[in-house]
Parts: sequence; C-alpha cells; structure tokens
Amino acid sequence: MPREPQREFDLTQALMTEIDEVMEAHDRDATQIVGILLDVQDRIERQYIPEKVAFYIAEKLPIKLSIIYDCLTFYASLSVRPRAKYPLQVCRSVVCRVNESDSLLDTLRRLLNIEVGEVTYDGRFTLEEVPCFGACDEAPAIRINGQVYGHLDRPEKVQALLAQFI
Repeated sequence: MPREPQREFDLTQALMTEIDEVMEAHDRDATQIVGILLDVQDRIERQYIPEKVAFYIAEKLPIKLSIIYDCLTFYASLSVRPRAKYPLQVCRSVVCRVNESDSLLDTLRRLLNIEVGEVTYDGRFTLEEVPCFGACDEAPAIRINGQVYGHLDRPEKVQALLAQFI
C-alpha cells in the first residue's frame, strides 16, 4: 500500500508554547530528552516528531540535534514519520513470541489489511513491531497509545478491541 504524501508541517505558536511547557515540566534537563520527546510527540497529531520540532527543541534546550535524532531513531516509541491516530505496537520479545504474538500479528494484518509499517486507508491504525514493553504476563499483547491490551489470543478479542477505536 503506498504511503500518503506528507504535507508541510506547521510549527504554530500554540505548539511552541506546549513544547516549552513540556521542557519546563522536565526542568529543561537535557538528560531527560527521551521523556521530553515522548511528551512532545503525544501532543502532535499523528504522533511523531517533525524536523521543525526537533530543531526547535535543540535550539531551546539547548542540546545537539544529533542527540535528538539518535533518540528518535533508536527508541521504537518515537517516530520521525507521521503515524496513524492509533499505532498498534506488537511486542516481539521471545516471551511474547512463545505466547503467540505471531498469531496476533497475523490477525491484525488480516483484519486491517495492512503490513507492518503501513497505515490503514483511513489513517486510523498503523502496525508496528517493537521490543519488549513489559507485558509478558498478558501475552499476546499490543500497546495502543501507551496503553497495554493483553490476552489477545483469539481473533474475536482482537476485533472487539479494534472496534473500540473506530
């Protein structure tokens, strides 16, 4: 499925104010850059860190832009590309794979008609594989916007969960 074209991101005064508030909440402490980026990403539609935002944070914190991009490209919870409204993160740890996360992933692919990294036609869901997010006791599980949903061992359970986000 082809990716939708990206439109120009507008760094508004309102968003700059929100970013400044996030940095203040983290005491403008550059050692908290991952937390800052996660909190900022939560405030941006499509949950990602656009280039203009990365530059703004680097300038205001101050922190090297390369450190910001190291974080953005290392941590699976952060993204430099627009994501869907609801990123569906499937754990790929050994424990989850033993507990049928592959079956969960197959069910999501089939129900949504997308592959990992793709976005549904309506921009509602994207499918992502991520390392462990600490829900081994609930496997197979997915994380949606930071919330873990577990024991998704049957297609009916997965379908019922997705219906909550439509």
